[in-house]
Amino acid sequence: MAKRLFFSPSKSNAAGVKFGKASFDLLTDFLVNLDKRNKDNLPSSTKYCGNFKNKRVIEYILLITKELRLDPLVGYHAVELLQRFMVKYIEDFITAPTPKGATSNRPRSYEDAVYNKLKDKFPLIIFSCVQLANKLSLHSHASSALPMITYALLESELMVLKGLKFRLNVLNPLTYVEILLEVLGHNEPSVPMKHLYHYCHHVLQFISLERTAIYETLLMTTTERVSPSREQREQFVPVTEDCMLLGVGVIAVAAFILRKWEQVVGELSHITRISKRSITDFAHATLVHIVGISSSVTPLS
Repeated sequence: MAKRLFFSPSKSNAAGVKFGKASFDLLTDFLVNLDKRNKDNLPSSTKYCGNFKNKRVIEYILLITKELRLDPLVGYHAVELLQRFMVKYIEDFITAPTPKGATSNRPRSYEDAVYNKLKDKFPLIIFSCVQLANKLSLHSHASSALPMITYALLESELMVLKGLKFRLNVLNPLTYVEILLEVLGHNEPSVPMKHLYHYCHHVLQFISLERTAIYETLLMTTTERVSPSREQREQFVPVTEDCMLLGVGVIAVAAFILRKWEQVVGELSHITRISKRSITDFAHATLVHIVGISSSVTPLS
């Protein structure tokens, strides 16, 4: 009888391999590593997380990635690098002492204050994150900056590197989706993995671009309130940063589109220990925005 995968203690981290080519032991290591890193990251989520994952920024990064013919992983990795850099920049900005003679009035929004300070450099910061993500990718094509902006780009890359304390090995949602698909394919060989993989890429892109609206719908579903309180919003932040939940949500939506809901969702719950109810709520919140009208989505169960 074939071994069935789910989260259990393991011995080491795993290195990247081509999709569909990982061994059972390597997949086990991947799963444990992803789960641990995801859980380790959630407690450090702050109210500023997600503020720089707005639609325009993500669309800009994905377009750069497509234009340069880079692996999609590079784009999602760049989004995470930008997010972490900007959050760190805000935190440093808040804690920095006010210079003598300067006004101590607080800005209406620290995000706006930081953006105003960096607005001239922001496009270059975004491109620097793409470049850094590209350099770390084992699967993307090499890209080079235009000679006229090389020095400025290097300065910008150095600023991002220092801001992140040279910690660039961050996980991104596409990694979670692909590893979960690998495990799903191992546990349920009858699932049409090629088609599911194809739809997952489109679903993840849609969720990334419509992130704010989708998580707002999920928040209202979770709290059962049309206008959640400030405290509820702050408590919900770790949910928006939960890559494992996002990964299973993406696959669940793709499975619904392929009419493989029952077959896939139960297995995803088994693999990740995320309840079927949580997966269903996330999928429904996404499908509402894909369809555009909530009444057009058949209730999931």
